[in-house]
Amino acid sequence: MNIPFLGNRRQKVGFPDPAGIAELLAECELLRSQAYREGVRLDDSAASLEALDQLVPRWRDDEETLPWLGNDAGLYLGTVIVRTVPGAAWEIRSDGQPVVRLVSGREFDVVDSGHQWAVNGVPELSQLYAEVAES
Repeated sequence: MNIPFLGNRRQKVGFPDPAGIAELLAECELLRSQAYREGVRLDDSAASLEALDQLVPRWRDDEETLPWLGNDAGLYLGTVIVRTVPGAAWEIRSDGQPVVRLVSGREFDVVDSGHQWAVNGVPELSQLYAEVAES
């Protein structure tokens, strides 16, 4: 039924502004507060990833914090990649998972990498960054 005075009520489905997505994904509030308490400044640089790798992983004792911190670590890794590797960009897969895509088309599931880092400490965030930056 088309009622002219109501106008077209259907909204076009699309992706939000890429810059807005990048800012939202860069928040990483839990990771930033943990790092701050340890004296590490997260400035979205490769050096800050190295500093995170050096933190004593006290979060591993807290099963509630661990998944959140892993998620934040992955999003922070992705943020550093997107801001420092030319052509890298966030992409949201059809399953809702944010990934980083390089100009070459290679895709990195940084959130999964962040979870592995939070649980095991390996691979190190700085090592993952170095691998991506070389690609």
